Amino acid sequence: MSKQKRNWLTKNLLRVFFVALTLFALWYFDEALCIKDDVGTNQTRAMYYQPRNSVDVAMLGSSHIHCDIDTGLLWHDYGIASIDYSAAEQPLWITYHYLKELCKYQSPKVVVLDLYSPALRKDDYQYDWIRPNIFGLRFSLNKLQMLSVSVEKDKLFDYFPDFAYYHGRLGDLTKEDFLYPFTKREKLTNFKGFTPYFNVNSQVQPVIEQEESGGLTLKSEIYLQKIIDYTKANDIELFLIVAPYVTNDSDELVYNRVKEIARMNEIGFNSTNYDYSEMGLDFATDFNDDSHLNYWGAQKFTRYLGNELKANYELPDRRGDSKYNSWYVNYQQMQQYASAGN
Repeated sequence: MSKQKRNWLTKNLLRVFFVALTLFALWYFDEALCIKDDVGTNQTRAMYYQPRNSVDVAMLGSSHIHCDIDTGLLWHDYGIASIDYSAAEQPLWITYHYLKELCKYQSPKVVVLDLYSPALRKDDYQYDWIRPNIFGLRFSLNKLQMLSVSVEKDKLFDYFPDFAYYHGRLGDLTKEDFLYPFTKREKLTNFKGFTPYFNVNSQVQPVIEQEESGGLTLKSEIYLQKIIDYTKANDIELFLIVAPYVTNDSDELVYNRVKEIARMNEIGFNSTNYDYSEMGLDFATDFNDDSHLNYWGAQKFTRYLGNELKANYELPDRRGDSKYNSWYVNYQQMQQYASAGN
């Protein structure tokens, strides 16, 4: 090989090396610096690491999903392969785009949708908890469409791109952050979204007297119908629920309207605030706060929900199938976590 050719080859190899090094550095620091919370971001990110077309039941909605529904227990007791694909106070227009994202990677048989957020929040743009609702979602046209209906135009660049928000975390990084690019795949594959509370705060059981319906904003009603239409078009059973909490007449007004919409569309709806006794919920011991169950309350509600799912939908028992080993690991990890008194 001539000296000129060797020089040419060396220069090009160096170019390739530095391009590869630059790309690796960008990837690494983006992964190390990214937000890693369990109020929506990790739940959203974990969906991408589930075996393709393995999720039979996807739970969508607010923190009432990922705090109250133990995916490991649904697996252990019922053989249901499920994920909590939710984020704090998620409005229905974000849920709609989560559903579309989910269906790029999974073919769920049932989608369980919690309706707490549209009862709680009435604004067309909801900023208090928007970041954990958007950071876990990969860049795509779907994400841009979600942002376009979730933030006002003059605030778009406060939330996009993600890196514009979290690049300032450099001084807050921990050892786990630096290891995260290499450990996230295993962690997120085994993580199914459940993030329980372990506090005990006694609550007063509400008396439900509301018989009127209404209170659902126009934007929420439009996106609820979009979700209903999308699931029907994709042969997905939709089950609307209200997870148990200390409800009130204002919220029940909305749920009564949801019940009407469910009836008109011939889909399942269950406001479980009428079934405290059937679940065996104890208001002295089973709540973290007036809005969320604690771990022990979540066990009761999860079994109640598991019975509902098995009774009303045809769901396979995935126990014993090696493709679903991560659900077994998820159950084991949660048992260890709970036993440690966390």
